[in-house]
Amino acid sequence: MTEHKTVGIFDRQYRAMTIGIMLVLTTSAFEGLAITTIAAKIAQDMQGLHLYGWIFSAFLLSQLVGTLVMGQQVDKQGVFNSMLVSFTVFVLGTIIAAASLNMYMLIGGRAFQGFGAGALITCVYACVTLYYPDSLRTQILAAFSMAFVLPSLIGPYFAGLIASYISWRFVFWIVIPLIAIALLLTYRSFRDLQRSQQVTGGARAIDSRTGQAILLAIGTGLLLTGLGMITNWQGIALSMGGLMIMIPLMHKLLPQGTFLVQAGLPATLVTRGLYVACYFATESFVILGLTELKGLSADTAGLLVAAGSLSWSGAAWLQARLDAKDRGEGRKRRVMLGIGTMIGGVMLVILALFLQDTGIMLILISQIIIGFGVGLANPTTAVIALQYAELGHEGKMSANLQFVDSFYVAMSIGVSGALVALAETMRWGISTGIFMVLMLQLLLVLLSFLSSLRISILARHKHSSAGQKIDTLPM
Repeated sequence: MTEHKTVGIFDRQYRAMTIGIMLVLTTSAFEGLAITTIAAKIAQDMQGLHLYGWIFSAFLLSQLVGTLVMGQQVDKQGVFNSMLVSFTVFVLGTIIAAASLNMYMLIGGRAFQGFGAGALITCVYACVTLYYPDSLRTQILAAFSMAFVLPSLIGPYFAGLIASYISWRFVFWIVIPLIAIALLLTYRSFRDLQRSQQVTGGARAIDSRTGQAILLAIGTGLLLTGLGMITNWQGIALSMGGLMIMIPLMHKLLPQGTFLVQAGLPATLVTRGLYVACYFATESFVILGLTELKGLSADTAGLLVAAGSLSWSGAAWLQARLDAKDRGEGRKRRVMLGIGTMIGGVMLVILALFLQDTGIMLILISQIIIGFGVGLANPTTAVIALQYAELGHEGKMSANLQFVDSFYVAMSIGVSGALVALAETMRWGISTGIFMVLMLQLLLVLLSFLSSLRISILARHKHSSAGQKIDTLPM
């Protein structure tokens, strides 16, 4: 019994897989943090500030498609084959973005990147469900956050320097050798898991769920495009058309009870989606605010925002220790505490950007607070949701998590970008647009806290893919 308690994610039977998936995530994290830093520079250089939000939304909308496509393929074709396809699409998108001649080409490259990234992370979550028992999942999910530490330390500042003194294009180019290294180092681990995985086989054709996700991405794109030009009839027509496509598809793609925020899995996913949307939209537009309103350089703004990623990692490790200590009984409380912390952080961001004579120290503190809150909540909601995965459908539950993350964040950033575009059209000024964006994020995180009240922990027994019995933690 004592020996069982000492087993960890870096013990011999788990070490190779743990290192492999952390390398994959480190590469993805570097690219994501770097683009957040240089997005304002790209938009300025290409005279596309009105399309600023699409740098992120194109990535995220295609990410949700990649998530669902790969959620299906992981179960049918296996983790290793799915991982190779995901890497290939991501590299293609990176090359297109780096060679972009205009804002629209860059947005297209970001769409390919998003598909590949969503597919990659779905493969990683499937590995967690297939390979690790419930007792180790909070540890490996905390380790995911550690994969952000090195990119957080050097990524934003390094990307800002490259964009300021060389060219933002090199930020894309340097990702490619990192991807190659990650693939070489993870090859054996994912190949071995493929051999032991119970794949279902079957046709590679797009199923109805995947087709619905593609239509949802199209509908969301129409809505966001329309919102950006809502002052004329074409914008209104596009927005209405997008909503008519989206609403029935959301009912089909999201778990039953999501719209009513029913207790259990639906409330867990809604809670997660709202606070994750708040976090990433806040980070994306804080960079714009720091460069446009405070006059900071891209590298300095990136360094300030990176503090949030570092505190996220620290909080993730803290929640893993607390989870081991109370055997999961405090998971719901930790989610609520994390979201409550985020509420305070977002309010502080608004004060720091818009009060006169505020220094960068207040911005730094706000980022640390927001990052700590999301780091406390995010691994916890993931492990709660993974308890609902059925044997042979681990990829589907992984896809559900990624779908919620991608869709909610895409909507939040997309609507935020539309608000900035609206402020530009109406000549309200960039400061008004950014203020509206941050008030929207405050509303989202408040709604997330209310939704978290309905989270409940599934208490049941199931069998892992290796045939071992895993006890989910009662609460």
